[in-house]
Amino acid sequence: MIVGRKSLILKIIVDEYIAKVMPVASKAIADSYDLEISPATIRNDMVYLEQEGYVTRPHSSSGCIPTDKAYRHYVELIGENIELPLVEQYLVRELFREAREEIEQSLREAAVWLAHFVHNMAIITLPKPDQHRLKHIELIALQDFVALLILVLYRAKVGQQILTFERKVTQDELTSLTNKLNARYSGMTEGEISASKSGLFPEEERATECLIEMMAAEDKMEHGKAYLEGLRLMLSQPEFASGPRMLDILEVLERESWLGDVLCLNLSDDVKVIIGKENSEEALQDLSLIVSQYGLPYKARGIIGVIGPKRMNYAKAISSVNCLSSVLSKSTAGYM
Repeated sequence: MIVGRKSLILKIIVDEYIAKVMPVASKAIADSYDLEISPATIRNDMVYLEQEGYVTRPHSSSGCIPTDKAYRHYVELIGENIELPLVEQYLVRELFREAREEIEQSLREAAVWLAHFVHNMAIITLPKPDQHRLKHIELIALQDFVALLILVLYRAKVGQQILTFERKVTQDELTSLTNKLNARYSGMTEGEISASKSGLFPEEERATECLIEMMAAEDKMEHGKAYLEGLRLMLSQPEFASGPRMLDILEVLERESWLGDVLCLNLSDDVKVIIGKENSEEALQDLSLIVSQYGLPYKARGIIGVIGPKRMNYAKAISSVNCLSSVLSKSTAGYM
């Protein structure tokens, strides 16, 4: 890792490129910064940085452009525990101070605010419990042997599944079965239901098996419903003026599994910065992701993050994710 003057010059290069999206020349650094060193010394340091893979040049006579390695060094310099200025922290906390009755509306508003604040794409997922608990089910007759099972979990999670029986079942019988299963299983996890399903009649067992399968599938999901805002803001950046690159990014983001594919890592309450080729998804390797968890440990956790070009304002993105993660964690407590 570089230190001293070379580290300072690299930070200046990154700052200038973030601000202007243009190769940074040694003369521009000498003219704009009072470093008390000659332009020749700056040029020599930039040659060293190029040899070490921190910067690259579009052509031999041009200025320097930061590489992924430079951005990683830059993030390590500024740290990942940056805080927003106190005034902005106050505004964020006031904006989301009132707990909404609808958590989904609150998270959607938070994603919109974050996207516009950092002028990039923001993502916030609904808090996902480690294990879902059953609120209630409904069984609705569709045909003589077929019913629709509607599953309602706590935190407003709803699913449905077609269920078949070996004999004709009326709606009155399904209503009776619904009441019995709700009285028996309400408030239980998938594991608790599995452990208590003995001594059931065939229709009860069939409905219970379907219920267990649906809850197990929900528990295996890597994250809750995602709210994505600011895609237009991100794609309006100069880096994405090229059509094919934009289409590749859109193709990835249209996949429901993209977030789990990209975040194939163990997140914590600390912000994690994923830069360029550190992304497992090739189409996103022109981007950086700043992500963190929020919520209540061992109860329900969600993901909050910023996605944008490698040339982004890391200090602003990291500090805003830190602040909003803290605010949403406190808000989440009101929904648990």
